[in-house]
Amino acid sequence: MRFMEDENEVYREARRRMVETQISRRGVRDSRVLAALETTPRHLFVADAWKAEAYEDHPIGIDCGQTISQPYMVAVMTEMLCLHPQAVVLEIGTGSGYQTAILAQLSRRVVSVERHAILADKAQRLLAELGYDNVRVIVGDGTLGFPEEGPYDGILVTAGTPDTPQALQDQLAEGGRLVAPVGNTHLQNLVTITCHAGQFTREWGMACRFVPLVGRQGWETE
Repeated sequence: MRFMEDENEVYREARRRMVETQISRRGVRDSRVLAALETTPRHLFVADAWKAEAYEDHPIGIDCGQTISQPYMVAVMTEMLCLHPQAVVLEIGTGSGYQTAILAQLSRRVVSVERHAILADKAQRLLAELGYDNVRVIVGDGTLGFPEEGPYDGILVTAGTPDTPQALQDQLAEGGRLVAPVGNTHLQNLVTITCHAGQFTREWGMACRFVPLVGRQGWETE
């Protein structure tokens, strides 16, 4: 990526430590996921006031009352998708674009839906500047997905939902996986839904806390 040419060594070392201490030691094993985390400039996806904390073990607030997820949570959810290099991925909730950048390195194409136009525009411009040319950011209701470019090998929901929207499940390809935080507005658990022969299996995972997924098949308001 373009930023690597003149990047401060301090940030490179911060990413290396982040991957080693926050992610690898806590059980994430997918070498492609670890490599993507180590090469993605998280400090460019946060406001200047937060750059010094960009690689620390916590989420960071961004515009429109949203957040950029804790690096460990990004790694866990990405690993759960089990992406292959030719995968087509749907992301629900672009936010800063950081998770989008991770997905873009692991798949052939990423479609990301964001309901806040300000965030969508800012993320698309930054991703393009960094050389991620396999990403399309769309302003819309993420609970409805984007069937025009489906079906998808992986669907990642980056906001908490009362249940996995049926519209998203319907956009999964055969063998595809959907990962989402499901629960109430205060606490959720990660769930992985896999599609086989038109049937969906569900596996529950770790507890987490995300901002609400607002939309027709999510929460009505934040």
